Amino acid sequence: MQYRRFGRTNWQVSDIGYGMWGMGGWTGSDDEESLLSLQRSVDLGCNFFDTAFVYGTGHSENLLGQLVRANPDKKLYTATKVPPKNMQYPTLPEYSLNECYPPEHIEEFLHKSLGNAGIESFDLLQLHTWNDDWTNDNGWSDMLDSLKRQGLIGACGISINRWEPWNGVKAVRSGKIDSVQVVYNIFDQNPEDELFPACEEMDVAVIARVPFDEGSLTGTMTKDTTFPEGDFRNVYFAAEKLGPIIDHVQALRPLVPDDSTMPEMTLRFILSHPAVSTIIPGMRKTNHVESNISASDLGPLSDDLIERLRQHRWVRKQAP
Repeated sequence: MQYRRFGRTNWQVSDIGYGMWGMGGWTGSDDEESLLSLQRSVDLGCNFFDTAFVYGTGHSENLLGQLVRANPDKKLYTATKVPPKNMQYPTLPEYSLNECYPPEHIEEFLHKSLGNAGIESFDLLQLHTWNDDWTNDNGWSDMLDSLKRQGLIGACGISINRWEPWNGVKAVRSGKIDSVQVVYNIFDQNPEDELFPACEEMDVAVIARVPFDEGSLTGTMTKDTTFPEGDFRNVYFAAEKLGPIIDHVQALRPLVPDDSTMPEMTLRFILSHPAVSTIIPGMRKTNHVESNISASDLGPLSDDLIERLRQHRWVRKQAP
């Protein structure tokens, strides 16, 4: 496992972290299997774990707390997210800051998350949605600063709406946040335009989420793949969307190196950008943990392959 500096916090975090959404409530999740996978990641050097209150209404946070207590001799960086007060995802332009993140709401849900996990503090607290128009309001940032002074959090950040990486640049340049979490993968390369340069300039850490495009970039899905009712992926990969997604994935297959796999190529593409601090793939099985973490030691891709993969940038828009 390789490690990278997490922006101005100076934490040394594993460049392959752990996204814990799937084990919070996706169909097919099993707590025993999830805990085995989490522990295997720690044994292989993973030290950054990202969860959120809404991942199973605290269930994923509880699993993280169990992991921390099972490894008292290791420094594991814990990150969670405060849900918007109106519980609407994503944040739309017409939502006010008071509807989403009034200061007392941020404080209330941090304490709920601490209770779920059974720990005294989180290393990183993030707002789960964001609108850059809120940047200059000091209510949210003053509260986060207060929570830092109380020792309840070590750092703060925002999670940017899918396909809106520009909608966080003001927050980065404000100096109020320590990290941003953003969708970044072979298809979603938009953060490279404005967000990553701002983060590098302001020494703000970047958490790359959805590295496999919710699963399509693992290369294991087909146009006949289905998911159970109630599973998020049943919406993301709805019939009218699945065909074009698989076509884009198929176009990548000739570029996979002979001694590699689609998931390895995908992770190494992300690691090739110096602005990225860590990637948080969702992993619910130990074989996923082992294969994903192995990409860390393989390092960046060749410049030639990166340039060819840049041709597969796919600008998508949020559906109404």
